[in-house]
Amino acid sequence: MSSMGGVIASIEQQWARVCGRMREEVGEGAFKSWLRPVVVVDLDGGEVRIAAPTRFMRDWVAAHYADRIRNLWHSENPDIHSVDVIVVPDRLAARPAAAKPAATAPASRAESPAPERPPESAAEFGAVLDQRFTFDNFVVGKPNELAHAAARRVAEANSVTFNPLFLYGGVGLGKTHLMHAIAWHIRVKHPERRVLYMSAEKFMYQFIRALRFKDTMTFKEMFRSVDVLMIDDVQFISGKDSTQEEFFHTFNALVDQNRQVVISADKSPSDLEGMEERLRSRLGWGLVADIHPTTYELRLGILHAKAETARVEIPAKVMEFLAHKITSNVRELEGALNRITAHAELVHRPITLESTQELLHDLLRASDRRVTIDEIQKRVAEHYNIKVADMHSARRARTVARPRQVAMYLSKQLTPRSLPEIGRKFGGRDHTTVMHAVRRIEELCSEDRSFAEDVELLRRMLQV
Repeated sequence: MSSMGGVIASIEQQWARVCGRMREEVGEGAFKSWLRPVVVVDLDGGEVRIAAPTRFMRDWVAAHYADRIRNLWHSENPDIHSVDVIVVPDRLAARPAAAKPAATAPASRAESPAPERPPESAAEFGAVLDQRFTFDNFVVGKPNELAHAAARRVAEANSVTFNPLFLYGGVGLGKTHLMHAIAWHIRVKHPERRVLYMSAEKFMYQFIRALRFKDTMTFKEMFRSVDVLMIDDVQFISGKDSTQEEFFHTFNALVDQNRQVVISADKSPSDLEGMEERLRSRLGWGLVADIHPTTYELRLGILHAKAETARVEIPAKVMEFLAHKITSNVRELEGALNRITAHAELVHRPITLESTQELLHDLLRASDRRVTIDEIQKRVAEHYNIKVADMHSARRARTVARPRQVAMYLSKQLTPRSLPEIGRKFGGRDHTTVMHAVRRIEELCSEDRSFAEDVELLRRMLQV
C-alpha cells in the first residue's frame, strides 16, 4: 500500500470512530438520515473533506453537525483542525468495489443473473393525463386561488421560481386537476420539455420493479433526466422507508439541477406522519399551497361551468339547492349533477327540485349527517360540564384542556376540515396544537378503556 493509501485508510478508520460517537449523540434516526450517506474523501493538510450526495444534505450537515464532527475528529487526531463538507453526486457508485457494502454479500447471490426484464418504453413510467383537467376547466374561487395562481406560474415560467410546488388539501378539491393542468400546459406550450406525472403509488411500484430486475440505474436515469417531475398523493409512501430514501435522492438530484418538482398530498409537509424528518423538511422548502374546502359561491360556479360544458339546462333553484346541500367535495357535487342529468335524459322527465331531492336522497342524507366543529364543541362541552367558551379560551386547567383536546380529535375525525382550520376554530390555535391533541387522545384511548368508551359514545351521539 502506498503512503497515501495508508493515510486514507487511517482517515477512514478515524471517520468510523467519529461516526460511532455521532450516532450515540444524535440518535439512530438522525444518523441514518444525515450522516450515514456521508463518506470521507481526503485529507489536505489539517483539513478533512467529507462528501454528501446533494447540496441539500451538504448544507444540512454543514449547518448542524460540522462543528461537532470537527471537535470529535480533533480528539481522535490533533492534526485535524477543520472539516469541509462538499457535494459528490452518486459518490458510492464511484468508490472501489471493495469499499461497497454489496461486496459482503455471498458470491452466489451477487453473481446470479437478473431476471429477464420485459421491454418497456419511457411512456410507461408516467400516468395518462385526463383531457378534462385543464386550466380552462378549473373554476377559481377564494379557497383555491393561491394554489391555482402558483400552478399557473409553474406552468408558464421559463425558469424555476419555487421548488417544489407542494399542493395539499382534502379529497376532491382539485389537486389532481391542477397537476394535470400544469402538465397539459407545458406539453402544449413547451413540447421540448420532458414532463413526467405519476402517483406516488406508481413511483413505488416502478422502484420495486427496478430492484427486482436489478436495473436501478435505468430507474434513476429515467426520473432524474426529466425537466418537470410531478408526484400525486405523496402521502402514499408514508412508512415505506426504502421508497422514501430513493424519492429523497431523486428529489434532491432534480432540485440541484434546477428542474421543477410538483408534489400533492392530503396534508401539509409538516403533518405527513410516517415521513422521514429530512423529507418533510425538504418538501416544505418551496411554496406550500393549501386548497381549502369549497364555499357556496365556488360550488355554484362549478355547477354552472359543468352544466355549460355538458350543454344541459338546470333550473337555478336546483343549482342553488345542490350548492347548499353537497359541501364535502367537488367529486360528489359532479356526481350528483351527472346523476340528475342522466336520469332526465333516460326517462325524459324535466329536472325539478322535487325530482332532484328524490333521486339524490341517499347522498343528501349522508351530507345531512356531517357535523360541524361548532356542534362538536357544544356537545363535548355539555358532556364534560364546561362552557363552550372554554373551547376558545387560553385556560390550561386539565378539566378544560382535556375536553378541548377531545373536541379537536373529534373535529379531525368527523369533519373534512384541515388542521389549521380546526386550530382557528379553537381560539386561533396553531395546527401543531391540534396535532398534539389528536395524538394525545389516540394514546389515551389505547391506554384507558373507560376513556375510549367515553370518546366513542360522544362520536355516536354526534353522528346520529
